[in-house]
Amino acid sequence: MTLLDSIVMQGLGRHGALTAEDKTLLLDLELNPRRAAAGEVLWQESADVDLFCVVKEGWAYSYRNLGNGSMQILKVYLPGDIIGMRDFGFARRLAGVAMINDGVISPFTHQQLFELIGRSPALAAGIIATVVRQQAMLTERLVYLGRYAAHERLAHFLYELYLRLKRIGAVAENGFLMPLSQEQIGDALGLSAVHVSRTFSMLRDEGLVVRDRQHVVLPDPQALARLVEFNDTYIDETLSPAFHGFH
Repeated sequence: MTLLDSIVMQGLGRHGALTAEDKTLLLDLELNPRRAAAGEVLWQESADVDLFCVVKEGWAYSYRNLGNGSMQILKVYLPGDIIGMRDFGFARRLAGVAMINDGVISPFTHQQLFELIGRSPALAAGIIATVVRQQAMLTERLVYLGRYAAHERLAHFLYELYLRLKRIGAVAENGFLMPLSQEQIGDALGLSAVHVSRTFSMLRDEGLVVRDRQHVVLPDPQALARLVEFNDTYIDETLSPAFHGFH
């Protein structure tokens, strides 16, 4: 996955906003890919902000370590996502980031980002739109953590992953690979690993989710969406009409 494959950049490309130079600038952010191992910490909380990166393969997550020894997972990153943009404008990291499974990342610097923004208003707008969408997902997470029961939290989480993975071609026959452990899912949803296991069993008994280790199938995705009254506005791929004439 490259940034040109991302929802926002595809949208800009469809509307003719991206020139050949824009596409070259975007690909320049991915010129130095490197392997990243499962569990590798890309950066710690409160570390200096020096790099951002594109996830080309694999999954990652951002997190905060809490005073009681537990962890809160804030966001799960998939191929094509940019990691670290929440820290832009800060001197120190707001959260740590680690790999979930083996993957490939492409780090890039503040200077590269400044050059891209300075040379291409369309790409600058695209980067801003990407960051805003990431923030919208964090806001939605806050809402359902605070208001939903355990089975609704898990249903919402799985359906959101399903939509995100479907848009990057990683869903087949309503199934997808999910390399998250029960502990990691619990850290994302504010549940214990045991509670996560029981909740998966509940959704399985209702015919909504089938899980075999890392493989998850949603027999009826729309039924899962109806269970939590899923509103996909915050994850909608449609760009504002303001972007259509962007040059």
